[in-house]
Amino acid sequence: MIQTRKIKRVGSFTEVVEDSIAIEEPLEISMKKESEITTTKVSITMRTPGNDSDLALGFLFTEGILTDFNDVISVSEFVENEILITLKDSAQIEVGQIDRNFYTTSSCGVCGKASIDAIHTVSSFDIDNFDLTVKKEVLYELPASLQQYQTAFNQTGGIHAAALFTNQGALISYQEDVGRHNALDKLIGEAFTKGQLPLRNNILLLSGRGSFELLQKASMAGIPIVACVGAPSSLAIDLAEEQAITLIGFLKKDRFNLYSRYERVQ
Repeated sequence: MIQTRKIKRVGSFTEVVEDSIAIEEPLEISMKKESEITTTKVSITMRTPGNDSDLALGFLFTEGILTDFNDVISVSEFVENEILITLKDSAQIEVGQIDRNFYTTSSCGVCGKASIDAIHTVSSFDIDNFDLTVKKEVLYELPASLQQYQTAFNQTGGIHAAALFTNQGALISYQEDVGRHNALDKLIGEAFTKGQLPLRNNILLLSGRGSFELLQKASMAGIPIVACVGAPSSLAIDLAEEQAITLIGFLKKDRFNLYSRYERVQ
C-alpha cells in the first residue's frame, strides 16, 4: 500500500529525505462462467493493491453486474494485477452493464462511460423503509474515530477511506485506497461476500467529498445514512433524496450540514 522514495524537500532550506508514497497500480477485472474457456474483461481500475477480491466483487455488485455472491465459484489472481472471477453457469449476469465499465481512474469511477443511462444503476433495496436513526453527538465523533485507523493516510496524505459504523459510533469495518470509489467498493465487497447486504443498520463515513458515484454505490448496498467529511455534489444530493438516503456533509467535531432525510438524525 505504501512505498518509500527519496525526494527533495524545499523550504527555508533544501534537503533530500525519504518520503512515504501511496502505491497506485492498475487492476484488470475479468469474469467467466465455469464452462466457458474465454474470459470477459470487465474493467481496469487504478487502485492501491490490497483486498483486491473485495474490490472486484464490490465493483461488480455496485455496478449492477453481479447480484448474488452464491453465483461466485472462485476469485483468482493468476497474474499480478489481474483478477478473474469464475461464476456458476446458472448465474444471472447483467451483460449490458459490462460494456460501460472498461476503464476507471483512481479519481473517477464513472469516467469513460458512453451515456447518461450508462451511469445510473438501480438499487434493489427500499431504503425509504429503513428506520435507522443516530444522535448528532455520535456523528461528531466519527471522523476522529476513523482517523485513528487511517495509517496509510497518516503516512502518505494520499489515501481515501470509507468506513462503516453502528449508530452507537462503533467502527465495524474500513478500507483505504487512492481511489475513493475503490475504498467503498472494497468495503461493500467485503459485506457482499459475508452476506451482510443490505447494510440497513450502518452509517457510511467517507473521508472526502460525497460524489454521485459514491452515493450510488451506497444506495446499491442499502446504506441509509451517509456522512462525508467534505462537501456533497448537487447530483449526490439529488440521488440521496431520490433513494431516501440521509446525506451529511462537512462533518466536524461540533457541526455538520444535513441535505436530505433529516428525520434520521436526532
